[in-house]
Amino acid sequence: MRAFNKIFIISIAVVVAVFVTANLVLFLGGEDEGRPYLVEVFHICSEIEKGTFDRNSLGDYDYVTNVVKEGDTYYSIITKENEVYEGDKFYNAQSDYVIREIDGALYRIDYQTERKGVDVKTVVTINVVFAVVALLVVFELVYVRHKILKPFEQLREVPYELSKGNLTTPIRETKSKFFGRFVWGVDMLRENMEQQKERELNLQKNRKTLLLALSHDVKTPLSAIKLYSQALSTGLYDDTEKQIEVAKSINEKADEIESYISQIITASREDFMTFEVQNGEFYLGELVDKINAYYREKLQLIRTDFVVNEYRNCIVKGDFNRAVEVIQNVIENAIKYGDGKSISLHFADEEGCLLLTVRNSGCTLPDTELPHVFESFWRGANAGDEKGSGLGLYICRQLMFKMNGEIFAEIDGTDMCVTAVFQKA
Repeated sequence: MRAFNKIFIISIAVVVAVFVTANLVLFLGGEDEGRPYLVEVFHICSEIEKGTFDRNSLGDYDYVTNVVKEGDTYYSIITKENEVYEGDKFYNAQSDYVIREIDGALYRIDYQTERKGVDVKTVVTINVVFAVVALLVVFELVYVRHKILKPFEQLREVPYELSKGNLTTPIRETKSKFFGRFVWGVDMLRENMEQQKERELNLQKNRKTLLLALSHDVKTPLSAIKLYSQALSTGLYDDTEKQIEVAKSINEKADEIESYISQIITASREDFMTFEVQNGEFYLGELVDKINAYYREKLQLIRTDFVVNEYRNCIVKGDFNRAVEVIQNVIENAIKYGDGKSISLHFADEEGCLLLTVRNSGCTLPDTELPHVFESFWRGANAGDEKGSGLGLYICRQLMFKMNGEIFAEIDGTDMCVTAVFQKA
C-alpha cells in the first residue's frame, strides 16, 4: 500500500506538472527567444521585391499585422474610408513597426511580439480537456486503491494465519466485485479446515479411547492364558481331561484376543476420512467442459494425446464438484502410471445410467492386482518410484458411493480403463 501511495502522489504531481506546462506554453508561447518577427519581415520584403506580395495573405503570418507603402491609399477598417499613408500618418502607428526601403519606396511593416491565434476559447477548451483527464486519472487511482488494493491489504495476512493454524477468526465479507467471491471462498476454506480439524481431533480422541478400552480388554484373556500356560508347564494338571479343558480355554482366550485385534485393525483403518457430498443434478456437458479446459493444455505440454469422444449431453445426478474431483483423480492416475501416449474419455448409456470411462495406454498393472486398486493405502507393483499415498481411487469409490453411483476398473489389452457410473436424472 505504501508503494501505491508513492505512485499515487507521483501520478498527481505529473498530472499537475503537465497541466501547468501546457498553460505556460499556451500563454507564454509567443515570448520566443530572439526576434522571430524579423523572419516574417524578411520574408515579406522578399515577396515585395519579387512582386508576389498580397496584403490579403497577412492572416498567414504569426507576428506581422499590417504592411503599408508611403503615399499609397488603403481602405481603413477603423474610419471606414480610404486613407493616404504619408507624413506623420506613415510614421505614427499604434503598434511596433519597422521601415524598409524596397526599390526606392518606403514600406512600414507593423508587427506584434506575441503570436496570433491564442484565443480564450482555445485555452479554456484545452484546460477543460486536461482537467477531465486529470480527474479521470485521479478517480481511477482512488478506485483502484479503495476497491482493489485496500481489500487485498486486509486479506494479505489470511494465508499466513491459516498456515499457523489460526482457523477461528472469521473473514469479514465484502461486496467488492473483485474480491467478493474470493473472500467468500477463502472463508469457506477456513470453515472447512476448521471443521476438518475438529473432526480429526474427535476421531483421534475416539480412536484413542477405543484403543485404550480394547487394550484393557485384551489384558484379561492374556492374563488367563499366562496362568493356564504356567499351570501346564509346571505339571499342575495331571488329569488328561483337565489338560484338554485348559487347552480349550486357552484357545477360547486366544480367539477373544484375535477378536480384539481385529477391532483394533478396523478402528485404525476405517473412518479416517470423511466425505461431504451435496447431491443434486448437473449437465454432463458442464463436467466434460471443466475437465477438457483443465487438461487440454496440460496434456499438450507433456505431449500426451487427449481425446474426448462424442457424447449426448444429458442431466446426471450427483455433486458436480465431487464428480469433477473423481474424474480428475482418475486422469491423474492415468498420467502418472500410463506410458504418456494417449488418454481418452468415452461415454456410454446403460439402463438409465451414464458410463464415463477414462482410458489410458501403457497399462503395466498385473491382472491379479486389479481387484485391489480401490483399497485404501494400496499401491500396485507398477507404482515404482512414483510418489503417492494409495488413496486416489479409494476416494473416488467413496465419493461415487455417496453419489449413488459406482466405479470399476478393467484392463483391455495394454490399456487401463476406469469407468465412473452416474445415474441419469
